[in-house]
Amino acid sequence: ELEAQPDHPKLNHKQKTLVKRTGTAIRLINLDEPIEKLNDVGDYAKIRLFVKWDKWLLGYVDIYNHYNLVSRSRVIQSIVQRHGFKLIKPSAIENKNILKKHTLDALRSSIVDKSEIDIEPLSEEITVSVVIATYDRPDDLRNCLRHVIQQVSPRLIEFIVVDNNPTSGLTSHVVNEFPEVILVNETRKGLSYARNAGINASTGNIILTTDDDVTVPPYWVETIVAPFAKHDVMAVTGNVLPIELETRAQHLFEKYGGLGRGFKRFEANTKWFNSFRRRAVPTWKLGACANAAFRSTIFKHPEIGIFNEMLGAGTPTGCSEDSYLLYKILKANYVIKYEPTSFVWHKHRQSISSFRRQIYNYSKGHIAHHLITLIRDKDLRGLFRIIAELPIDNINRIKRSFLGRSGYPISMILLEIAGNLAGPWALFRSWLHVKRQGRSTPYSKPDSTPARKTSGEAKVF
Repeated sequence: ELEAQPDHPKLNHKQKTLVKRTGTAIRLINLDEPIEKLNDVGDYAKIRLFVKWDKWLLGYVDIYNHYNLVSRSRVIQSIVQRHGFKLIKPSAIENKNILKKHTLDALRSSIVDKSEIDIEPLSEEITVSVVIATYDRPDDLRNCLRHVIQQVSPRLIEFIVVDNNPTSGLTSHVVNEFPEVILVNETRKGLSYARNAGINASTGNIILTTDDDVTVPPYWVETIVAPFAKHDVMAVTGNVLPIELETRAQHLFEKYGGLGRGFKRFEANTKWFNSFRRRAVPTWKLGACANAAFRSTIFKHPEIGIFNEMLGAGTPTGCSEDSYLLYKILKANYVIKYEPTSFVWHKHRQSISSFRRQIYNYSKGHIAHHLITLIRDKDLRGLFRIIAELPIDNINRIKRSFLGRSGYPISMILLEIAGNLAGPWALFRSWLHVKRQGRSTPYSKPDSTPARKTSGEAKVF
């Protein structure tokens, strides 16, 4: 039987300082527990400390420790200073519990509104399917499954892994280690093909998507589905945090924007969608499918449907299948909620070469997304983004980088521009790819739900 997994696999371990690392230590502190000094960061010059209260993610603070341990006093002072509170002097409070109470009271009153914390509970009768698409990353997948199957939840949860390269046998070997996980094979290459196969195989009322290089905390399912208590919400996205910042490539990805979208709740609706008169609707700012949930009914909605298979990793366009799905949901007059307290940990690309490929693909997919909104949805705002807004943004970014104000290299901006220029041709190639491979069968939810269950905190299909 697996041991219960923590919110973060690297927390609270102690190690001897052997090498001075050039990266940034990633740590998580829960203010609902005794605040202690950080003993395991002596081989780092900097720490990114994410701050959590019970199940609620509040933000982060960067601490420059210069290869030293960090005292409890400094931890508290850093948290208070980062969030604009009057400095609490730990030396004046001897009792740890009193100190914790003062800190929590300050955070509670200044960061988190009570109405945001007391979320209306979602009925336990609502079932969930978790879809994980993978392509020959057995170690990452094993770690992902080890955490995802240990959800603390009262509801029925179905776990589906979609193997996008079944001939290798790498994925099936891992899935066989987890009897509660359903394996689906999809031989047509592309993340959208794989996700659509998982969606079509699912039976849950709500379908969650995540990636094989993600680590989820125990309450992930419950925090991401909670906003569905409001009936007009059709999709929810959550925060995506870096599980490590060890390499230059991982730091650059965070400077690029990462996958997280901050720590404030946000609602996108029809009014927000229509508020952009000339500018393109920035659905890419709403989150990503590394941490997302959808009512299953949207996938058979005539104006929404499943993922567009011309977009996404594994296709010539390389990206933006999630941005376009969110676009279609908003255009159909539904609501999307960004729920930052629902968070997952993502392992960014470690090498510069893989990071460059990723950014190039993102840039191709960005243009392809706007071309599809122009061609299929007759939305001229996408054209304005391509010919005016994006070039101006890139010029301004180059200026800031040249003046040393951004920390993001000009070479990467130029690579993005190259990807943008390749976007139209990439979309044409993706169209040919889908024409050859064929489109997936439209989603049709089964009438019945499997009754298979296993023991544990969460009920499992």
